[in-house]
Amino acid sequence: MKSFSEDEKLKEYHAQLDELRKDGVNKAILLKQEIESAKKNKMLSKEELQNLISEKKNALKEASAVEKNNAAKDKAISKEAVAYANSIAVDYVKQVNAEADNKIKEAKAEYVSKVAQINEESSKRIASLKEKVDIITAKYERKSALFDAKNHLATEIEHCKDMKKQAFSDHIQENRALRNGKTVFAENVALNFKNYIYNFKTSKFLLDNGLYLAIILFFIACIIIAPLKGAGNLFSLRNILTILEQSSTRMFYALGVAGLILIAGTDLSVGRMVALGAVITGMILHPGVNVIKFFNKGPFDFSAIPMGGRLAMALCLAIVLCVMFCSFAGFFSAKLKIHPFISTLSTQLIIYGLLMFGTQGAPVGSIDGGIKNLIGGRWDLGGNITFPKLIIPAIIAIAVAWFIWNKTTFGKNMYAVGGNAEAAAVSGISVFWTTMGIFIMAGIFYGCGSFLEAFRANAAAGTGQGYEMDAIAACVVGGISFNGGIGKISGAAIGVIIFQSLTYCLTFLKIDTNLQFVFKGLIIIAAVALDSIKYLKRK
Repeated sequence: MKSFSEDEKLKEYHAQLDELRKDGVNKAILLKQEIESAKKNKMLSKEELQNLISEKKNALKEASAVEKNNAAKDKAISKEAVAYANSIAVDYVKQVNAEADNKIKEAKAEYVSKVAQINEESSKRIASLKEKVDIITAKYERKSALFDAKNHLATEIEHCKDMKKQAFSDHIQENRALRNGKTVFAENVALNFKNYIYNFKTSKFLLDNGLYLAIILFFIACIIIAPLKGAGNLFSLRNILTILEQSSTRMFYALGVAGLILIAGTDLSVGRMVALGAVITGMILHPGVNVIKFFNKGPFDFSAIPMGGRLAMALCLAIVLCVMFCSFAGFFSAKLKIHPFISTLSTQLIIYGLLMFGTQGAPVGSIDGGIKNLIGGRWDLGGNITFPKLIIPAIIAIAVAWFIWNKTTFGKNMYAVGGNAEAAAVSGISVFWTTMGIFIMAGIFYGCGSFLEAFRANAAAGTGQGYEMDAIAACVVGGISFNGGIGKISGAAIGVIIFQSLTYCLTFLKIDTNLQFVFKGLIIIAAVALDSIKYLKRK
């Protein structure tokens, strides 16, 4: 059967459509490109540029008029042509698939025959040898011959898969050409699905998703076991919203540390940053006179300041202080090449010492009930279901982080520095300022998260204990590689939810808190091990 490019009727359709589009839509596209090129041409004077653009715009009006006149006919012919292409594609794709399947059968039969021949010849040769060295050499050569035969079979199978993939792809590309480049959602989905099927490898799928599959099975087991243990229905809307609420503030810490992991670093000061911001927020938003002194000063009373001013003061101070300490650690890492493990460990100790000394370890007390409910409360949805308000700022934080990582030059620089700092420096990227920017961005996220943390619990110097481990683990589980340069914000967000869901499930089933650390530890080592295996495979 003829291919799409050889089919005579399709050639006729293309000829008709090309004639219709020549002085219309195609000319309009070309003129628009020429206008844009002219605007960027520094060799043209202002007058020459204006004349050229005026000329092109006049021609564009004519082309647009032709396009409008031919639109109905173009649509009718392209629709008819696509229907014809779809009708012949069925037989064409089926024929190519049959040919490919036959070639795979032949290749497998040839492989079996080749293996038998290699084994037979090798056995005869080994039987005739007496020297141990010669026998070892013969066995090695047999092994090499079998390896080559297997590689040849794999190459042939891959070639046949490419034939099938190309036949389907040719059909979609032909339809797009007939529509003058316009795509159809259903065809795009079908093409992506076919590409996934043709490129699917079980080993790679398990390597990429094995941990997630294991976690899903664990959650399914928890959902089944919970009613049997009399704990109730785990998979309910109320429980899901509670998990998301618990994940909300943790999301900020994971989004902050994710940038540092992306450049093959880490941050051990997250928990202390949380305490720092939460203590400041708790003191400022406490109703009336504070219950503690700070560095033997006070006790303070901020109630005279309007609530809006107090909120702004608390948020700004939390962010400024977290950014200040993050910048402190970032400077030593960026300038002196000290690993973030050391610089953030130092920052952690400094903050903890200052907080313990300043507050004597005492909780700062609860914040004003009205504002706590306004920001950290819940909306009543009816039916005994309430929606946590803290989920909203977490979603906003994810959106902002995603935009920075994916749509800004700074985000691209982050990936470049994380992948290869030396290559990034050679290409003109400032490794110092990119690293400092990542630390500062982390400080902003920590500041916002610690501000919101005060709305969940009474703040003290011990608030946030161990949060850095959960944040780091969430990022690793979410696929942000410790080897640098690989990861997505969506992965970090999913990792936070997975970790909080794990903790909630274990608590729901009344599993001892100490044993919960065992489960977390196993997940972390499994995630890092899989990441290391993938990294070794890439190398």
